[in-house]
Amino acid sequence: MSAQSTAVSAHNTNQLTSKTAATPSPMMLPSLPEGTSNNAVATLNIDDTVYLFSFMGLGSGKTHHDVHNNAWQLKIVDDKTSQWQPLPQVPSSLALKGRLASVAVGVQDKVYIFGGYTVAEDHSEISTPDVYEYDPLDMTYTLLAPMPIPVDDAVALVYQSRYVYLISGWHNDGNVNLVQVYDTQTNTWQQASPFLGKSVFGHAGALVNNTMMVCDGVAVIPNEDRRRSFQAETACYKGEIDADNPLKIDWRSVKHPTGTARYRMASAGNEKDGLMYFVGGSSNPYNYNGIGYNGVPSEPDNQIWIYKVQDNSWTIEKSRHSTMDHRGLLNINDQWFTVGGMAEGQAVTGTVSTHYLSNN
Repeated sequence: MSAQSTAVSAHNTNQLTSKTAATPSPMMLPSLPEGTSNNAVATLNIDDTVYLFSFMGLGSGKTHHDVHNNAWQLKIVDDKTSQWQPLPQVPSSLALKGRLASVAVGVQDKVYIFGGYTVAEDHSEISTPDVYEYDPLDMTYTLLAPMPIPVDDAVALVYQSRYVYLISGWHNDGNVNLVQVYDTQTNTWQQASPFLGKSVFGHAGALVNNTMMVCDGVAVIPNEDRRRSFQAETACYKGEIDADNPLKIDWRSVKHPTGTARYRMASAGNEKDGLMYFVGGSSNPYNYNGIGYNGVPSEPDNQIWIYKVQDNSWTIEKSRHSTMDHRGLLNINDQWFTVGGMAEGQAVTGTVSTHYLSNN
């Protein structure tokens, strides 16, 4: 898991244009006040106000000193955008407060923030069990029931505006195959049908209605004559949630769209068009500083994978810009955005990038 650098272009938005999609009028959103990568992102819509959030992540220095717990909020009212507002720093039960690879989701009028890991000076890493609810109206965090198995670099998917599925991910010393389900109404955890693919971290996932898709990530490989190694896992799996039991998932393998795995893509599903989107990422898995586990600096990808749930088909599109090291893909007024991340040269950026995606 792990690092990054900064090329923040103050109020410019990278416009990633699909080769087939019509070009709408882009919503230009200001950059974060600081370059941030591997940050947890989410959106909410409360009383016709859209809130955009960024929690924690990695600063431009890309060392353990640059792992932070800063948080930011942007308001959009009638397509009019304010500037990013600093929020109280995200609390932590651990001694080190900054975290990487957390995930956040918006449910109803709250944001739920899960996990992440700390990085110490000796490079040791600890997965945090913390779950926080953030209230944007009161600007307060509430500590909730901890994860049964603390994970970071996991996929978080919201079902029925109630359940949050945390799929696989890294736990201190290795990956887990768990699907941990948090109930936002009862503040309780349960275990769903385990993930049937290889346990991975840095994978990407999306959900449309009761269908979820999980792709790629990094698996841990044991070796006979040396320490374990990390290897990209090229695989996609579709999970169908049982209509009568949200803890029962029927997992099936799905043909991979390209045959080449990507790490830390931005991804999301859209129920309105029945499509799932997977944007960016890198084909060379890397530590938090953007340097591959193979010692080669990683570079971002410019592909957009689009999965059509209805006929189980993939479409591949190209973007004008490449991006990686993301924790989420956000839909704001029918436009898609990534917040921060890494650009070419492992540069940590604060740019809010617009992605024009096909809807057919």
